[in-house]
Amino acid sequence: MMGDDLYQEVILDHARRPRNKGCMCDSTHCAQGYNPLCGDEVKVCVNVSDGMLSCIRFDGHGCAISTASASLMTEAVDGKSVDEALALSREVLDLVTGKRANAEGLGKLVVLEGVARFPSRVKCAALAWHALEAALHGESDLVTSE
Repeated sequence: MMGDDLYQEVILDHARRPRNKGCMCDSTHCAQGYNPLCGDEVKVCVNVSDGMLSCIRFDGHGCAISTASASLMTEAVDGKSVDEALALSREVLDLVTGKRANAEGLGKLVVLEGVARFPSRVKCAALAWHALEAALHGESDLVTSE
């Protein structure tokens, strides 16, 4: 692990300067997520063509962990196949909920490893990933972190 501090520099950087944030009007898949516990809201939009993700964006507002996780997610899944993106989402969700022992093989996403030690923050880190899964499965209902 890269350190014990939940707000590591990578998290802070992505929270302050989120990548791929903003509306995308011409997406093929979109889903919205809401965390009623702290009020985080996220909309994830992506273009899927020939089974590949491109031009993934997110919008909304939330805490540093929620924003950083969404930003990191967009970078991690852009250019992957739908199956690869869904598999990565499962790995990250297992990591932040403590079901996965380590972040080996997850690259920069290793910074999310510490979230599992902060139960009140797990839903913040997981929200964008749940929204991504809903979007890729074509689900139109609002995704919540409950």
